[in-house]
Amino acid sequence: MTTPRDGRMRPIRIVLFLLIWASCSWFGSWEMNTNNAVRLYATLAIVERGEATIDQYDSATTDKARFGQHVYLDKAPGMTLMAVPAVAALQALSSKKSNEFQLLTGSSDFARFIRLRTRLAVATGPALLTAIAALLLFDLALTLTGSASAALATALAYGLGTPAWAWSTSLLGHAPLAALYVIALWAAIRATTGEKTRRWPAFLLGITLGWAVVVEYPAAIAGSAIALWTAWRAWRRPDRVTVLGLATAGGLIGLLPLFAYNMFAFGSPFQLGYEGVIGFDGMSQGLFGISLPDPEVLWRITFGHQRGLFWFAPVLLLALWGVWLMIRDGNTRDIGVIVLAITVITLLINAGYFYWDGGYSTGPRHSIPIVGVLALGIAPVWMKRGHGAGRYLPAEVIVLSIAINACFAATDIYGSPTASFQLREVVMVPFIKGHLRTFMSEWFGWSPGAGFILWQAIALPTLCWLAIAAGRIGAVEREVTKA
Repeated sequence: MTTPRDGRMRPIRIVLFLLIWASCSWFGSWEMNTNNAVRLYATLAIVERGEATIDQYDSATTDKARFGQHVYLDKAPGMTLMAVPAVAALQALSSKKSNEFQLLTGSSDFARFIRLRTRLAVATGPALLTAIAALLLFDLALTLTGSASAALATALAYGLGTPAWAWSTSLLGHAPLAALYVIALWAAIRATTGEKTRRWPAFLLGITLGWAVVVEYPAAIAGSAIALWTAWRAWRRPDRVTVLGLATAGGLIGLLPLFAYNMFAFGSPFQLGYEGVIGFDGMSQGLFGISLPDPEVLWRITFGHQRGLFWFAPVLLLALWGVWLMIRDGNTRDIGVIVLAITVITLLINAGYFYWDGGYSTGPRHSIPIVGVLALGIAPVWMKRGHGAGRYLPAEVIVLSIAINACFAATDIYGSPTASFQLREVVMVPFIKGHLRTFMSEWFGWSPGAGFILWQAIALPTLCWLAIAAGRIGAVEREVTKA
């Protein structure tokens, strides 16, 4: 049954979703980056020729795996498979195929062909997942605090105030993984809260964790932590067999595309593309390049001057404080612990990875999966605001983070690894010089600056409306409480 409060929240939820999705779809990263392009090449091979080999694109990418005489995708196949519907739809509308172009990364015709398919795949994949996750973070924060303003601050901090925004403009799996962790957290809480058995959230939890592994293999570790935490929450319930059984079934179904792709590509469900990586000898160290964490690397990916995550998302510093507040509160302690666990596991894996910096990457891209669940810490910080000038601090930090990441999303996620301070040299300087990628400049011939101004003209009034609408709901509820 829909309550009056639900009715008042519905416009906020709809506008929030559209704002995040449109913002992620509005800007675009360089489609010919080899890490991005190889995923689309594999999609094209599936759609155009019904095969997994990407021999045709051998000269167009340095990221690849070789088995025998053939070249294959060297990544987890999740993002490639997610792009299939978009590429297949364009294939149905146009008779053009990739083999009709000269396969040079500098070729404008080939780049435009790849760009169109990348942008549509992003809009129906990473951008969509990030918008869904922002909506679920809103719901989680609302459940934890009862405040529409705190819930909105949490969702915006994640969707627009972290690098999840910029990385949602590509086909890399980091931003989708951040979104999948949020979806899994939401589903786990829904499935294990209240007396009524909620079957579909339990099933969704399993599918989400299974699919997360198909997107990025390291998700198996943090995903296992979420699964164990869920089992602990469910164990005291009379419906624990139902919840855990549905979650397990969902997990197996979520993993099926991985086994199916491996069988399709290599003839074995357990053979991985990573086993045939060429040109990256560090992948042979440890487990696919992952060894013991290096404390110096851990510092560099978090607070380091060159590419530390907190330089790009200062709002996450507030979120860390919020996680501590959650752990101190007996009602939210276990949620705070699992958020901290996901954060620590992901950072330690990144700190132990041979290619920890991500090469031509702006910021530590392998740490992006933490930003969604960590942003949940904004909710208790928002509720902890005092009086006087200090009460505006969370809002000010969120606005600063949104401004930084608007510049980040508008420029490019593939930054120089030699830049001494990437936020300045790779983001701010190119932004000031107008080196931007926007929907209007790429497809309608607008100047990049004009394309960014149009986004601002839409986004800023929308943000103001969201803040006012959430504030009014809070004011109404306070009046009702007093009465």
